[in-house]
Amino acid sequence: MEIRIESPGAAPEPLAVTMRTPGHDFELAVGFCLSEGIVAGPDDVATVAYCLRGAGPQEYNVVTVTTRVTVDLEAHRRAFAANASCGLCGKATLDQVETACGPVASDLTVTAAVLAGMPDTLRDAQKVFDATGGVHATGCFAPDGTLRVVREDVGRHNAFDKVVGWAALSGAMPLHDAVCIVSGRVSFEIVQKAAVAGIPVVGAVSAPSSLAVQAAERLGVTVVGFLRGDHFNVYTHPERVLV
Repeated sequence: MEIRIESPGAAPEPLAVTMRTPGHDFELAVGFCLSEGIVAGPDDVATVAYCLRGAGPQEYNVVTVTTRVTVDLEAHRRAFAANASCGLCGKATLDQVETACGPVASDLTVTAAVLAGMPDTLRDAQKVFDATGGVHATGCFAPDGTLRVVREDVGRHNAFDKVVGWAALSGAMPLHDAVCIVSGRVSFEIVQKAAVAGIPVVGAVSAPSSLAVQAAERLGVTVVGFLRGDHFNVYTHPERVLV
């Protein structure tokens, strides 16, 4: 899917192309723009729509996000080019995220018992995984364990962006009252997206990377890994998990 940006008074321009599982495309486009710092907040998004000019195989594979503010696409293209290299995990990238969004400030707490039950709840809601066995998922939970929304995608970052986009389009941003559970590991990019969305707790059935832990410590995000059965590891900001 190609994401295009249309700034005020300008023609739509390509921003990025992502390989995704079709479905919730508008959420994906808006979530990507927010979590990558293309726009500062949901209020900067005016409309989101498919580009339906012409027919053929690209129909419904191009989404245009119209913004209320002018976006410097050249600056973002340079950033994406740099992020595609092994330099992604450098100090400069973490500094940029910290400057853009600041640490998450939330007094949310979640009990160990509720947290431990979230992966099973998420797994039971993964309908596309049931059919394919080959997609990731992100679930957004209330602190009492209620599943608010689940999104699936072949790309784990896309699944997370779809949840961020859902929150933005439904008026739920920032997600200071949410726990997000991912089906894979916690990467630096997941922590970055969580911080931008204001998500205080991110859990995973697998491990976090060392850079994800470093970023979470600085960005005020509680990271929980190896959520399996009644066991888990808390890597950062453990005060939010009541054991």
